Amino acid sequence: MWEITKLFQLVQNMGPRYLAYRVLNVVRIKSGWHKRKFPISPKPLLYLTLEAWNKHKKAFFFSDSSEIPVFEGDRKAAAEKAMQVREGIFLFFNSIQYELGKDYDWVTNPQNGYKYPIDKHWSDINDFSEETGDIKFVWEKSRFGFIYDLIRDEHLNGTSNQQFVFDQILDWIDHNPINCGPNWKCSQEISLRVLNWVFALYYYSNQSMLTEENWQKICNSIYWQIRHVYDNILFSRIAVRNNHAITETLTLYLIGMLFPWFENAALWRKKGKKWFQEEITYQIYADGTFLQFSMNYHRVVIQLLTWAIVISSKNNDSLDKVIFERAYQSLIFLFNCQNDKDGWLPNYGANDGALFFQLNSCHYRDFRPQLGVLHYILTGKDLYGEGLFKEDKTWFTALFKPSSDFQPLSHSIGIKEFPVGGYYLIREKDSLTFIRCGSHKDRPSQADNLHLDIWYKSDNIFFDAGSYKYNDPDKNMVRYFMGTASHNTLMLNDTDQMLKGKRFIWYYWTQAKEVITKETEDEFYIDGTISAFRHLDKLCKHRRVVRKRKTKPEWVIEDYIYSSKINRLQQLWHTDNRHLQNIEIFAKTQANNDITLQYAEGWCSELYGVKKKSTELFFVSEEPFITTTIQIKQ
Repeated sequence: MWEITKLFQLVQNMGPRYLAYRVLNVVRIKSGWHKRKFPISPKPLLYLTLEAWNKHKKAFFFSDSSEIPVFEGDRKAAAEKAMQVREGIFLFFNSIQYELGKDYDWVTNPQNGYKYPIDKHWSDINDFSEETGDIKFVWEKSRFGFIYDLIRDEHLNGTSNQQFVFDQILDWIDHNPINCGPNWKCSQEISLRVLNWVFALYYYSNQSMLTEENWQKICNSIYWQIRHVYDNILFSRIAVRNNHAITETLTLYLIGMLFPWFENAALWRKKGKKWFQEEITYQIYADGTFLQFSMNYHRVVIQLLTWAIVISSKNNDSLDKVIFERAYQSLIFLFNCQNDKDGWLPNYGANDGALFFQLNSCHYRDFRPQLGVLHYILTGKDLYGEGLFKEDKTWFTALFKPSSDFQPLSHSIGIKEFPVGGYYLIREKDSLTFIRCGSHKDRPSQADNLHLDIWYKSDNIFFDAGSYKYNDPDKNMVRYFMGTASHNTLMLNDTDQMLKGKRFIWYYWTQAKEVITKETEDEFYIDGTISAFRHLDKLCKHRRVVRKRKTKPEWVIEDYIYSSKINRLQQLWHTDNRHLQNIEIFAKTQANNDITLQYAEGWCSELYGVKKKSTELFFVSEEPFITTTIQIKQ
């Protein structure tokens, strides 16, 4: 009976289209359909010559390296990163450094030593098991994001890295036969790899060491990789439908535009553009929030919009008005969530360390490079002052005439509401209060509704613990980071606010019921109610009221549980040891009785794959109400 209930939940949440496609995909794998559709080692085709491409290539961010001004950036940092890459040392997920060596085979997981078979069709590759570990550790170098480290070093310092770049591309082609092995498993990884190769082809086109033979070899690989993306596009558009689908549809559009002499290029361009615009319109809500409920994945989309708007414009191919509107609304949302001092945002939502096209020396969590570029494209004005974060603008808009259709952004004091995504903010001169109270029409990744982030004087005092890893032998740790325990909200009877299924599936999605905001002379007030813990009590609701005093760093949080079946309430707060001496926090019951503050060892993960100990403060009550006061010493 319980399994039938969960199946009903799955169909209700994901829709019959999702379920039907999942069944169809299993049938295709079992029947060998994928192996027939995606042939192994097909006969190489003949493509436009390198000389002809150089004469007639389509407009990109730039035609070649000579068109890009030299940004006065951190030359030393650029040189050090490039040197490490040449020595076989790579930074994974912007967090973990691995010495892969100069002869890395592209298929060995550096975390556990597991070597994926390179002679197996990609549809036979297991990407989620205890034996293989997290396949993202294999995909990371094959994404070729390190190309930007080498190109930046060459542009800033004059180091010659071209031969190394193309040797790496050719080595990958030699060691990853078409449609074989783990690096053909994910179409988003394929798409990013191809876009990064194209960036290198354009940058080096006026000084290329490429031979005609190697040019044909690279073109052949690009063609079959994009053909793979096109033939498998329904997987990302139906089974996944998140930033993967945006990346893949955009890549189809751009490669169809930039390589018009490819067979099927016109089809890729037409369909890719149509699908990309559909995905942006669906995935970015009208208030600028994003269906993945993740700050970092939203930044991924910001970068993809930058590619789409600039390259389409330079090729005189207009995008629908809604694309620009959703891009601008995204900027408004993310900018309002941003800490002024360092450009960081709450570590909210799934975060796998993704940062595409990194062309600066800023910290991974600094969103200013990406937001600044898109803001300039849409408004013609800079969003921030001077800093290393402006290097991206040099690369992406060197020869681009920006729009002036949208008003430049600036911060203002008060309550900011984004009701479609369910985000509510209180911005003041010295503090930022962030709360999620949202509904889910699209799949949630973490059980984190009514999570509260508190920032004071640019310090994230109470924070989201992060994501850590999506696959790890320690399943309790994976569950901790995905579940309610790692967020500043409530657990009831030691359970998550939704019921966890396999992999990324949740049952009994939380849904916002009501949100009230108001401002008085003395305080800002946000009052949100969600349905939650429905696997324990189908009528259960959690109401959270946040009152922020205007004259001092003080917050009063009231939590109400409406349920006849729940008897233990645990209110969680995640902080760092260094903040403890500056925090005063105490709680009371509805009868005004004190509740004892308890401490536990918690975890936080600011960067993917890396965790560190943190302090978990919590209050436990057998009553359905807690009021908590938080004061920060000035």
